[in-house]
Amino acid sequence: MLKIAFHPIYKHPLPEGHRFPMEKYDLLPKQLLHEGTCEQENFFQPEVKEDNEKYIRSVHTSEYLKELYSITIEPRKARKIGFPLSEVLVERERIITDGTIKACNFALEHGVAMNIAGGTHHAYSDHGEAFCMLNDQAIGAQYLLQNKLAKQILVVDLDVHQGNGTAEIFQNDDRVFTFSMHGKSNYPFKKEVSDLDIPLENDCGDEVYLKTLKNTLPNLIDRVKPDFIFFLSGVDILSTDKLGKLGCTVEGCKKRDEFVFEQCLNYEIPVEVSMGGGYSKDIKTIIDAHANTYRTAQLMYF
Repeated sequence: MLKIAFHPIYKHPLPEGHRFPMEKYDLLPKQLLHEGTCEQENFFQPEVKEDNEKYIRSVHTSEYLKELYSITIEPRKARKIGFPLSEVLVERERIITDGTIKACNFALEHGVAMNIAGGTHHAYSDHGEAFCMLNDQAIGAQYLLQNKLAKQILVVDLDVHQGNGTAEIFQNDDRVFTFSMHGKSNYPFKKEVSDLDIPLENDCGDEVYLKTLKNTLPNLIDRVKPDFIFFLSGVDILSTDKLGKLGCTVEGCKKRDEFVFEQCLNYEIPVEVSMGGGYSKDIKTIIDAHANTYRTAQLMYF
């Protein structure tokens, strides 16, 4: 059964006119239930779990976590995060992290598992930025490694923005290979160095995007030989996206997901999927593109 992390806290209230489409976290599970892709038993509710702190602290510095948890981050650093900081927002981050950790276990059991939120790849070891505070997939990777549930991990980051925080966190850890395929002339404007970065030109479109991915991922899996994959399935690669510039269609985005899952199935590698970004003007486009990831996983695995 496809297991999906979701908690009502994922939809966090933001000031009027804020550019982050927080309502997608409420609408996406409703859409999946409405259309019959999922039933209520597909969803599980994560929580704040103190046992997770050792994994969080193996990714983020003590000083940063102290400031984050006590809401004492200096204003300049807080502005980089992009959300008004509060205790509830930090609780939300910790719950998202638990969702990804639990999804790792479900992925080991069923081959795939998902988190409605997460993909917080701009969270560095010592600071947060761009709507990211705790790096959920990095923390999930530490959970797997520390509990000897995986030896070699591959991060497949296909958000339109480079996974700069994830690259920094694992820059000296050979057990986690970071692969980011992203917009060349998009945020972050100062890129970090992933183990493999593929920067794409503006308006590359479906054909170039999919050809590049197909020429890269199977060879990468052969080379890295991962026993677990984290897939960041951002839908900000769309031509309609306000923050992305790659010019892909919803159908092209769906074919991307199909190809990633196909490789995971072919190589029999469990995969945890976190959603990442999506900033199209029409919320329906965001929901449809995200829902395709779940539809595809349900169709291909179950």
